[in-house]
Amino acid sequence: MAEETIQAVTEQVGQIGDLSHLLASSTSLQIACAVLIIGIIIIVTVYRKFSKWTRSQKFHYTKPHLARFIRVAILPIFAIALISGTNVYIQTFELFDDTIQTGIDTQGGELTPAETFAKILNTINILVIGYTVAHLVPIILLKKEKSILEKNDFNAWKEKRGFPDDEIDLFHKFYKWIPPMTAPEELTKEEFDKYLKTEEGRKYLEEFRTSRGRAIGSYEELVKDPFEKWKKSERQKYEKYFQACISGNNEAGKKLRTGQETEEIYGIDIWREEKRMGEYEAIIPGARPPGYAERKRKDLPKSVSQIITIGIFVAVIIGVVSWWGVDLVVLATATGGLAIGIGLALQETMQNWFAYIMIRKDKIVAEGDRIKLDTGYNGYVHKITNRVTYIRDALNESFAIIPTRQLVNSQIINYTKEFKMVPAVVDVGVSYLNNPRQVASILVKVGKRAMKEVVDEKGKHLILQKRCPYLDNNKPSCGCDKDIHVDISAPKVRFENFNDSSLDFRVWVYVRDYAAQFKTRTDIRMIIYEEFKKYDIRIPWPIRTTYMGDEKKEAEEIAKHDEERKKVYHEYGIDDIVGGGDE
Repeated sequence: MAEETIQAVTEQVGQIGDLSHLLASSTSLQIACAVLIIGIIIIVTVYRKFSKWTRSQKFHYTKPHLARFIRVAILPIFAIALISGTNVYIQTFELFDDTIQTGIDTQGGELTPAETFAKILNTINILVIGYTVAHLVPIILLKKEKSILEKNDFNAWKEKRGFPDDEIDLFHKFYKWIPPMTAPEELTKEEFDKYLKTEEGRKYLEEFRTSRGRAIGSYEELVKDPFEKWKKSERQKYEKYFQACISGNNEAGKKLRTGQETEEIYGIDIWREEKRMGEYEAIIPGARPPGYAERKRKDLPKSVSQIITIGIFVAVIIGVVSWWGVDLVVLATATGGLAIGIGLALQETMQNWFAYIMIRKDKIVAEGDRIKLDTGYNGYVHKITNRVTYIRDALNESFAIIPTRQLVNSQIINYTKEFKMVPAVVDVGVSYLNNPRQVASILVKVGKRAMKEVVDEKGKHLILQKRCPYLDNNKPSCGCDKDIHVDISAPKVRFENFNDSSLDFRVWVYVRDYAAQFKTRTDIRMIIYEEFKKYDIRIPWPIRTTYMGDEKKEAEEIAKHDEERKKVYHEYGIDDIVGGGDE
């Protein structure tokens, strides 16, 4: 059976091998082949110059998808025109001696040299068309993906009521705020009506958030199709950015060049992506070194959609092989054993590959996620490839390199998947001579201070809360009151334990992501130190000692601040514990 299969494949391959005799059959054929090859070389040379020219033009930056589409499509158009023209010329002038047979049989009869050469040219055309389609499809899919991201940017713009780099009050040129018919629960009807009477009051109500973090009122469109007008305004921003780059009126202080191998100017898609990653802050022209965007993204894996390119072209090749009369069943049978052997040898490689596809498809983890492996290693997902995954230590101390399949087969903890809320917990012990109720009240005060005062370098609160403190000052929310999908109440204060030398308390709040807890805990400890010093709340030394002091005198010293501590207790309470008397 194996011998018959090998013989069948040999016959099929032998038929294609007879093509070598075709060149020797006709001088005209040899000349035609030479002209065809020279023409293709000329087309490729011209195309490379054309491609380089397009990359230096403005539309390459303002319309990157169209520019890429043109670059991919222009070469096949000229190649197909050359090949088809050669084919028509050969068929018209009958350059071949049809008495010569090639020995190739596809329809039950041998083809003449003219027919064979025409079929070869048609095969090249099919391959060129297949190659073009295979590369154009990802461009179309990428364009669709970018359109979805642009729509998401528009929704973010609406939620933020404008971006920092908008022209003055652009949002309210598109939308008009309509107040609710009734006052929210957090305001009395008198307060609500008072705010409605003034422009400043209406602005306050527009920025107002309920205790559940919801805005009040609604918006009426002032223009037709706000999305299209917003896109136009964003493109105008990019035009200003581009002109600033090429004019020299930028932070680099020089004219930035287009079409460089190391790009000095962002294309509009990269410009949008940089804004998206920077919380939609304005992009400063010339602020980054040349090639910054490429270096920043060089470790990012290829999109799974690019597999489509290979799939389409392989399908075209299989179709062409079948058209030439090769029995695919026989060929598959002959190569089946070899494929099984290769599959066993590359078993782990294939597992990693399919795990990579599953991770991309189901979005199990993504670059930037904070995860903990079952080995105990804790860090950020730096890069996922179809072979290994790189996990970066949070302090940049090391990289863990693991097989990609381990992300699917092993137990991992993802701190940033869907639910990003993380508790920041601080433990503190106080002297037995302090009133625990008063201490709890002061810790509640500490937590509330932290909710207002602990911010990042951009002034955004690290602690999640039902209502952003900025709203109380009639300022836009920084986002600390967004994406809260569970009922939280912060700060939390608990009396944990009677320790050997201290009363142990715990205070915790919820922060926006895993990394935010570290700065938050540090700042809370700073505030605890300030408040404890202010109210003479004493932290005992963590050692055992024989107490020889005057307890009565020390109690009198502590009692001096008792009235101030009582005021704090009455004002802040003890978290969710109400009443209880003042002891």
